[in-house]
Amino acid sequence: MEIRRATTVAELTAAQHLYDGPARQEWAERFLASDGHLMLIAYVDEVPAGFVSGIEMTHPDKGTEMCLYELSVDGPCRRRGIGRALTEALAAVARERGCYDVWVGVDLDNEAALATYRSAGAGDDGRFAMLTWKFDASA
Repeated sequence: MEIRRATTVAELTAAQHLYDGPARQEWAERFLASDGHLMLIAYVDEVPAGFVSGIEMTHPDKGTEMCLYELSVDGPCRRRGIGRALTEALAAVARERGCYDVWVGVDLDNEAALATYRSAGAGDDGRFAMLTWKFDASA
């Protein structure tokens, strides 16, 4: 397995089987052009087997932190340490970029995700509610 940062639309598109839906050219371009957005892709035999995306956020009184936005590993490649390796790689990039922490929101019943993040060194900060304002993305 090799982990590489995605730097082209072609790399993002090649990994779309790992996403919730198909990649869109304009969104992939915007992702790559956005400062602080990054995606690391794990390759097994040069085929994307998993990815982790992160977004840096800076606040005037806190500095910069990294949000682990999404992690996905292809079904046949699960339980082989790829998710942990991707999480650790994102944490290493965050450290290199001067972030003071990495955080992720996880559903409390997502045992696989909780186990993956804990195995990569994450600690539990307790329960919280996540509220969302939904907008029509196709408009």
